[in-house]
Amino acid sequence: MPFHVSSPPSGDAVELVAHLIQMALTPVFLLSAIGTLLGLFNTRLARVSDHMEHITELLDADTSGSDKARLTSQLSRLKSRTLMLDASIALGAIGGASTCGAAFALFLGGVRNTQVAGWLFTLFGVALGCAVFSLIAFLGDSLLAWHGLHRDGAMPRPPKA
Repeated sequence: MPFHVSSPPSGDAVELVAHLIQMALTPVFLLSAIGTLLGLFNTRLARVSDHMEHITELLDADTSGSDKARLTSQLSRLKSRTLMLDASIALGAIGGASTCGAAFALFLGGVRNTQVAGWLFTLFGVALGCAVFSLIAFLGDSLLAWHGLHRDGAMPRPPKA
């Protein structure tokens, strides 16, 4: 079934304008959400990087064997978190670029009165898929952080019933 961007759901002019506004706003909201997530991911990555730098400084200082093992374990976990956050940022950026591509395809379809359904489906699908996988990678970072807090004793475990 071909998709024409410029054809309204019905012949009414008000419905045409409402349809065009709806199509134009969908990518904008997704792009805004992805931009917010990218800001969150970057802030979290900066904090993890600062923590890694601090632990590296502590390791470079003279530390006892048990402290050195604990710090090395923390550094390893922080490296894993960095990889998760890097993946979140990369996937979010690809999702944002795909959203911009979908908006551009909508624009071209409206201006040139062409069929852009394949491009829209692909670009918007990539954008949504990357956003989902970006959030999954962020969840991985969150689980690593939570596990690390429990393992290091920073958060007490709930009492057993």
